[in-house]
Amino acid sequence: CPRTEPLSGTSQEPLFRGADRYDFAVVIPAGTVECFWQFAHQGGNFFFSYEVQRATGIGNSRNILVTASDPSGFQLGLSQDVRGQINFLTKDTGFYQLCLDNEQNHFGLMQVYLNFGVYYEDFNMEHKELQEKKELNDTLEAIELSIQRLQIHTFHMWRFYNFARMRKGADSFLLEDNYNYVNRWSMVQSCVIVLSGVMQLYFLKRLFHAQTSGSQKC
Repeated sequence: CPRTEPLSGTSQEPLFRGADRYDFAVVIPAGTVECFWQFAHQGGNFFFSYEVQRATGIGNSRNILVTASDPSGFQLGLSQDVRGQINFLTKDTGFYQLCLDNEQNHFGLMQVYLNFGVYYEDFNMEHKELQEKKELNDTLEAIELSIQRLQIHTFHMWRFYNFARMRKGADSFLLEDNYNYVNRWSMVQSCVIVLSGVMQLYFLKRLFHAQTSGSQKC
């Protein structure tokens, strides 16, 4: 299963507290479970959102079971719906497991859009007064803190944008499936109507068919 590696391996440099994030679509076959691992440091904000864009098979059930677990295997969140979110604080450093379970659907696959990752907010409340003094006394420090805040806000805007992309993609696939469904049934009904008309004409001609042996039958 896919596993994301930490940004700084065994080097002498300190661990880089980056805001790793991913968004992509994955196809989950019928009766299978797909899992991913995301590396996170302690004290991070983990977010995970999903939406089922397309489901095939009998019944076309779009509900999928999604779970999130910490590095020790303890379950942190569970969601079973067409779309959902799981958010939590990372208390341990390690790989957090995200699993999508499609075992209930035995006859069709699912296409699921994922958006997950971790971000860190280093604005400690204990040092808030010191940071405010630095903002007043040091222009460069104030600019740096403003840029950090701007990056955090931009990141949250990107998350909401991905929510809109999920919904738009799911609606697009739904419209496409409905369009194909209507076209298929319209073609079948047209063929049935034409075939029934031909059969009626054939049997009407048979009723008025003249017998060559003698009397005519009406």
